[in-house]
Order: sequence, then structure tokens, then C-alpha cells
Amino acid sequence: MEPERGAADTGLICAVLLFLTLTSAVSAYRAAAAGDIGSTGFVGVSYATLLLLFRNLRAYERLPPDEADGIRARLRREVWALCTLLTVLFSWKVAAAMPSWPVAAAVWAMAALTTAGGYAALFHHRRP
Repeated sequence: MEPERGAADTGLICAVLLFLTLTSAVSAYRAAAAGDIGSTGFVGVSYATLLLLFRNLRAYERLPPDEADGIRARLRREVWALCTLLTVLFSWKVAAAMPSWPVAAAVWAMAALTTAGGYAALFHHRRP
């Protein structure tokens, strides 16, 4: 049974989504004004991916625990894919800003470990 969400929870969720939307819009506008198409695309794809991730996480937590195993498995796969996409996007931006290739390689290695750890946690961890 899902716990009831209070008005404060709903207000907080709306405030966070509004903040995310505003900061993404400002970032996209600044990147577009500077003529940086890559950064504009990065902001747009990251924003859309975060919205999809939040939607899928909400759908997952609203599922009854004993029902819809197929839907639950599909949502887990989608959440992992979206998290992996976000990890790759941010690793790409961070690695590009690193001063040397060994540091950039370390960024990519941490991204790979994070992705593998997320996979193990979502698909191989057994619940009691």
C-alpha cells in the first residue's frame, strides 16, 4: 500500500521540477546564445532524460509489491538505461574538461564502475 503524500511532499516535488526546468532553460539559452550547439543539446538531452527517470521511478514506486512483475522488470531496465545515459553524458562533459588523458580515463573508469554497480544492484541483488 502506498503511503499518502501530503501537500508538503507534492509542493516540494513541484518546486524541484520547477527549479530543474528553469535552470535547464537558462543553461540552454546561454549555450544557444554563445553558439554552442553541443552544450545546448547536452542540456536538452539531460533534462529530458531526468524527466523520464523521475517518471519511471514514480511509476515503479507506485506499483503494488505483489503485482506486475513484468512491468516492474521493464521499469528497472528503463531506470538503469536512463541512469547509464546520464552517467555517460556527464562523464563526457567532465572528461572533456580534464587537463590530461589519465585523469579523463579515470573519469571514464569511474563511470564504468558506477554503471556496472547499478546493474548489479538492480538486477542481481535479491530482496528478502
